[in-house]
Amino acid sequence: MVCSLWVLALVSSALALEEVLLDTTGETADIGWLTYPPGGWDEVSVTDDQRRLTRTFEACHVARSAGSGQDNWLQTHFVERRGVHRAHVRLHFSVRSCASLAVGGGACRETFTLYYRQADGPDDPDAAADWHRQRWTKVDTIAADESFPAAASSQARAEAPRAGLQLNVKERSFGPLTQRGFYVAFQDTGACLALVSVRLFSYACPATLRALASFPETQASGAGGASLVAAMGTCVAHAEPEEDGVGSQAGGSPPRLHCNGEGKWMVAVGGCRCQPGHQPARGDKACQACPAGSYKASAGNAPCARCPAHSHAPDPAAPVCPCLPGFYRAASDPPEGPCTGPPSAPRELWFEVQGSALMLHWRLPRELGGRGDLLFNVVCKECPGPQEPGGGACRRCRDEVYFDPRQRGLTESRVLVGGLRAHVPYVLEVQAVNGVSELSPDPPPAAAINVTTSHEVPSAVPVVHQVSRASDSITVSWPQPERANGNILDYQLCYYDQAEDESRSFTLTSETNTATVTHLSPGHIYGFRVRARTAAGHGPYGSKAYFQTLPLGELSTQLPERLSLVVGSILGALAFLLLGAISVLALVFRRKQRETGYTERLQQHSGPGLGVKYYIDPSAYEDPCQAVRELAREVDPAYIKLEEVIGTGSFGDVRRGRLQPRGRREQAVAIQALWAGAPENLQTALLGRAAMLGQFQHPNILRLEGVVTQSRPLMVLTELMELGPLDSFLRQREGQFSSLQLVAMQRGVAAALQHLASFSFVHRALCAHSVLVNSHLVCKVARLGHTPQGPGCILRWAAPEVIAHSKHSTASDVWSFGVLMWEVMSYGERPYWDMPDQEVLRALEQEFRLPPPPGCPPGLHLLMLDTWHKDHAERPHFDQLVAALDKMIRKPETLQAVGGPGDRPSQALLDPVALDFLSLGSPRAWLSAIGLECYQDNFARLGLCSFSDIAQLSLEDLPALGVTLAGHQKKLLHNVQLLQQRLGPPGAVEV
Repeated sequence: MVCSLWVLALVSSALALEEVLLDTTGETADIGWLTYPPGGWDEVSVTDDQRRLTRTFEACHVARSAGSGQDNWLQTHFVERRGVHRAHVRLHFSVRSCASLAVGGGACRETFTLYYRQADGPDDPDAAADWHRQRWTKVDTIAADESFPAAASSQARAEAPRAGLQLNVKERSFGPLTQRGFYVAFQDTGACLALVSVRLFSYACPATLRALASFPETQASGAGGASLVAAMGTCVAHAEPEEDGVGSQAGGSPPRLHCNGEGKWMVAVGGCRCQPGHQPARGDKACQACPAGSYKASAGNAPCARCPAHSHAPDPAAPVCPCLPGFYRAASDPPEGPCTGPPSAPRELWFEVQGSALMLHWRLPRELGGRGDLLFNVVCKECPGPQEPGGGACRRCRDEVYFDPRQRGLTESRVLVGGLRAHVPYVLEVQAVNGVSELSPDPPPAAAINVTTSHEVPSAVPVVHQVSRASDSITVSWPQPERANGNILDYQLCYYDQAEDESRSFTLTSETNTATVTHLSPGHIYGFRVRARTAAGHGPYGSKAYFQTLPLGELSTQLPERLSLVVGSILGALAFLLLGAISVLALVFRRKQRETGYTERLQQHSGPGLGVKYYIDPSAYEDPCQAVRELAREVDPAYIKLEEVIGTGSFGDVRRGRLQPRGRREQAVAIQALWAGAPENLQTALLGRAAMLGQFQHPNILRLEGVVTQSRPLMVLTELMELGPLDSFLRQREGQFSSLQLVAMQRGVAAALQHLASFSFVHRALCAHSVLVNSHLVCKVARLGHTPQGPGCILRWAAPEVIAHSKHSTASDVWSFGVLMWEVMSYGERPYWDMPDQEVLRALEQEFRLPPPPGCPPGLHLLMLDTWHKDHAERPHFDQLVAALDKMIRKPETLQAVGGPGDRPSQALLDPVALDFLSLGSPRAWLSAIGLECYQDNFARLGLCSFSDIAQLSLEDLPALGVTLAGHQKKLLHNVQLLQQRLGPPGAVEV
């Protein structure tokens, strides 16, 4: 008998192990199993089909027992369980046909019964006689598939069980087994059969290697059938468990395989992946080190890659390729990026003197170091001559020297340097830096130039006073600058309506220190600032002052300053008459007569200039309060009335309130008050946002009304936006607006962003929630200066370059504006619905885009798709978006929706080539939707009246259509290509 023998068996194309517990196959010696009654089963030797002798058990008592029941038992020896949970039995046997035995009365059977019994050890010899009366558990009744007929003679019948056997093979299982071992019994109740062999065994799943994990040999479950036993795997050398889609280890456990009841592996859960610096080998059986000169930065099953440019990995298993000498990798650079170097020095510095200031220019460095984040820093030094104090040693410039837009981190190759003193030699040094300059041990390469100004302009006019006001005019006056630095020729007064863009300001020239500004709007607030001019040029503007005209119908008021001005003028005139001579008076009189056009000449209005505008970053100030004093207006807390709390912001409660400064109308405001005991960084952040907001004056940007910094708590006052954030406002009013109204809301936001872009300001956190709505349904952009905490919190609005490299720009704001347009047209629906962030990332990487919301005009959705161009250089500018939205507003017929208003939004992302141009109806509508309606007549004249005709166009055909502009050609060919993909032949249909 063969026990504890491990063999491999191929079962259903999968290797499974059989642990043999008992096997009578090939046995030639006496087996010696117990029988009851004695002689009920006979153990005999027979010859099998291959003429080999084997021991069998036979029972054939049908003929001599006709008319009486049979109960013949055969029991095996005690079988050790050996840790298995379920046993399988495979029987080889033959059965004689009852029809050939001619036995009546129902005494003949062609079946027998299989039993088993568990035990903690072999039976006691004293109780062995009653073994057949034990409590047996039935396994099954075994029936033959084939039975053999009776032999022709009695001798043949006697030999029939032994020779020419027609064997049946049956397999059964039983369990679960819990005791030390078991017995197996066979019961014959009147059959003529031969039990040729009995094989008892159990199944086990063999040890295996899968998905870079090794799994041990595992016993099958005792429950059998579809029951599974989990086996914990161990990652191979240099491998680690895989992570799930959100970055945490799957289930917090190693990979698992499950062994079924037939010894086959199935249902894999998790797996392993090669560690950084290693790649899969031999399929998924092992992880080997990356060879020298290659690397792998992250764990996974991708192959190793060659080292990027200017880097090399001298040793195997490198997770990152170290940079070669002279080259570096910034902290924000990905490991797969090339190593880069610092730039060379700027070239060809030159300057243009503008009074006490100068505009410094330079050319880009010859070598950029392989990077695109080039910035410039300006270093200013005063270098007095040897005869001056200091002995000719250079020192840092005084604090009165200023740089516009800033001194460090310049992106343009020019800077305005002001506040220079006359006849003082300066050295201006321009440094070129990039993202790896700080990693280099060498100082930044720089170019220097010596400059000197020969004239000094006047200092700033310190303050502007209001003398009188009316409903359409304001009279102001101002003192002389502290340092005139020569004869003041005239003053330039700059003023603008606070409700409008400051770039739409006007200037007025006055030879005296007073001026009257006329043609103003009643009840409006105007900002004023003044600068003086000498022969050396204009001095800097002084601080701003704000005054309000009277509402229509109120009488003009005169301030006390008016009386002092009149008295002072009279006293001055009397003194002048007493001390002057008649000849001087005559000359003065004649001069006055010649200047009869005095008022008209001095009050000429000039439009806004064409200079480049910049905003001031409040973080550039060491003291945030100084930034607020210069960029915002201080409000006396006595003028503020606090009302109910309307929300909670990042810095504290937001309250509704009333603001009524002396001499002005009361207005509703929103008041953000800083929490008591807030840390200093929160105070700095609050003041920084206020200073940032105070620089932008636009009807679609939240207006800063003032700040309170001289008392506690710190407060920031803005205009009150009664209807709250745009997204929640739209969700509460779904379906209540026409497409024209929704487009008008988007146009207002686009105009605000166009204004911000003109100052090179990037919003970074644009979404419908960052836009507020007032009671007149005017949308205003808010949250200026808000810094998102990583791209994850703005993922659904962020451009691909922001997600991948955190590179914010006006082009990334354009992408976010496209998502905001989608939010508006879907009435505040969440972008990408409830898709997990990882699925959104994968969809964006595959260039899938949001589908049109229900009721969205096709042309408007095409405009959204333009803003979602993967190449940021291909996205439209905000001035183009404003023009496109204005065109739609002027032509409401272009805003007809394709779907009905009851349609629900599809939650399937749009394939990048599946643009629904055909829904536009005609080529004329298609040209209008892509912004090329100027060529509609040309297309019609040449007979291009169907989409199939347009899809055949190529670059050579465009001149005949009058399309000669390179930009129009590129745009038209791009949309023709999309149309070709839309009209292309259908592929094979999957069945």
